[in-house]
Amino acid sequence: MYMVKIENLSYSYGKSKKPVFKDFSLNLESGNVYGLLGKNGAGKSTLLYLISGLLIPVSGGVIIKGKDARKRLPETLCDIFLVPEEFDLPDVKLSSYVKTYAPFYPKFSEEDMVRCLNVFGIEGDVNLGTLSLGQKKKVFMSFALATNTSLLLMDEPTNGLDIPGKSQFRKFIASGMNENRIILISTHQVKDIDKIIDRVLILDDCGIIINAGMDKVTEKLLFVESADPELLSSAIYAQNSLAGSSLVLENKYNEESEVNLETLFIAAHENREKIKDLFTSK
Repeated sequence: MYMVKIENLSYSYGKSKKPVFKDFSLNLESGNVYGLLGKNGAGKSTLLYLISGLLIPVSGGVIIKGKDARKRLPETLCDIFLVPEEFDLPDVKLSSYVKTYAPFYPKFSEEDMVRCLNVFGIEGDVNLGTLSLGQKKKVFMSFALATNTSLLLMDEPTNGLDIPGKSQFRKFIASGMNENRIILISTHQVKDIDKIIDRVLILDDCGIIINAGMDKVTEKLLFVESADPELLSSAIYAQNSLAGSSLVLENKYNEESEVNLETLFIAAHENREKIKDLFTSK
């Protein structure tokens, strides 16, 4: 059963502007970490805000566990947490912040929050106002994961994190996932999530190009580094690399390869119809 059902959703920022979504439909199933990818303006952030009920669609809607997201019912709000790309934290101790906001989330666990903070190397009752942007993001994400909401939405969560922080982020996500939860991560930093997502969603201004599990991606596509002219001529997408070319090929012989998420993203936009056909065909 799908936790989130988006049905024939349309939305635009003002009547005179091109719709961000038009008759857009998508189902999200619990037990998955989704990677939401798309170019600037494809609607990634807008989609998160529509799911959370912070934006109201022109038509269609978002149903979460059978409830209309736009109604922002208490039983829905306490089971969703959105980590926006930009946010601010008050100049207070972490303990004070937790005391104020944790009661809104019945499944909040301070033990889980401390465990998440430890993953990021943060200890003690820190003062939120004195933290750097990266540290604030680590604390806020730790609180978010500790709410134990069924739906966790994250918009560009690795922006502002240094290289060790991005590695810690991957451990952080893995530690907080379970079969009753959905984590939906919208990002441009595809390399930061390629090892942690279960399913990839690639958007463009025409809708969804790919909505597939990573196992399905490797079943349909083959990712290789090669200078072989024959392979190059049959590639769905190719880009220059140190080994000759990074190729995306149709996986006709059930060969194994590791998904290159960045290359997949570019290939999906460069050869949209071919990629879409592969993933919609049985």
